[in-house]
Amino acid sequence: MSNPELLNLAHLRAFRLVAETGSATRAAAALFRAQSAVTRSVQELESALGEPLFERKPSGMLPTPTGRAVLERCERIMAELEELASFRAAQQSRRRAPSEALRAYLLNTRRLQIFVALARHRHMPTAANAFGISQPAVSSAIRVLESGSGLSLFHRSPRGILLTAEGETFLLHVRRALNELRHIRDDIAALHGNIQGAVTVGALPLGRTLILPDAIARMTARYPGVRVITDESAYETLVAGVRAGDVDFILGALRVNDAASGLRNERLISDDMVVLARHDHPLANKRGLKIAELRASQWILPRSHAPARSLFESQFRRVKLKPPMPTVETADLAVIRGLLSRTDMLAALSAQQLYYECESGQLTVLDIALHNTQRDIGLTLRAEGTPSPAARALIDAIRLAVADVARATRAASHLSRDKERHQVG
Repeated sequence: MSNPELLNLAHLRAFRLVAETGSATRAAAALFRAQSAVTRSVQELESALGEPLFERKPSGMLPTPTGRAVLERCERIMAELEELASFRAAQQSRRRAPSEALRAYLLNTRRLQIFVALARHRHMPTAANAFGISQPAVSSAIRVLESGSGLSLFHRSPRGILLTAEGETFLLHVRRALNELRHIRDDIAALHGNIQGAVTVGALPLGRTLILPDAIARMTARYPGVRVITDESAYETLVAGVRAGDVDFILGALRVNDAASGLRNERLISDDMVVLARHDHPLANKRGLKIAELRASQWILPRSHAPARSLFESQFRRVKLKPPMPTVETADLAVIRGLLSRTDMLAALSAQQLYYECESGQLTVLDIALHNTQRDIGLTLRAEGTPSPAARALIDAIRLAVADVARATRAASHLSRDKERHQVG
């Protein structure tokens, strides 16, 4: 998807050097350009942003508060492009070019957007249509990148135009740079107390029933200019999005991450697994159920690779029973809800995932003790990234929502059981 409002990378490079040297003259010398060209780049960047980036003083050019905010984001953008330069040098060590030459071919925002579009669509006409340009123009943009990097970024196959292994690495850094670039205007707006822009949340099952809706409601009430996008993809897909900056963060059950993962976790709350059934299920009124009594039941379970599936199966293995085969494998709450309501099937999952159905009495938590099923729920973010203002606002709202959700979750795990006991009494 094209974005004509993204800023000019060449202007940002000139701006950064002026900020570092305090002088357009010294920046021009470092860039081997005329001073007038550097001055014009800064002026055009200021015009695009609508605010001055420097205080012009006899002692030099000092960044304004806006300039400092832009510089902070700019450093991360240029770091990604410089990573590409280093990657290229490592791949082409016998023909290293000067650092400046390595980066020059990357400093065209539109060219990088075209590359990302072709990598996504894997189809030249579709990428061309996305930008309203011809196919030869797309080919030319890719040719410049491949010539500048000395790398083969794509190859053709029966499945379309596919990235090479080198192209995959190239794409990761380009996506990160472009995602940092789109946050600059939002950073400036935040300086004036205006939180705007879009935030994309990877919404895993344990976070999207109670915590996320509550947090979105809180945040949008305070900052109506923020647009929230939820992505319900599989964890592995979401992690790839976080690493590239397409997904701001993931909310849900935490996985163990080592230092090399490039991610960091923030634990917010813990939750236990329960067994759910419809309110008038034959087992609904039985007390002190044992796991062996449930082995013959029909089960709705997570897919075999999911951590929750392993926790469920461990309940049977600990009493030396073979875990039952599921009748249905799904993580879709709408499917689970419908099956539980219409059949005698059971489901093992967090009570908060179907909190409202338990609260209304449609579903009930069976009276069975499960062992060591506690899972941590929290945020997964890129370790080296800095969230956008909109993402930070939603993260703050999530932290505020957690205390309420913790109380609601505890209540949900006992609600149906307590009602049944009172009725019997």
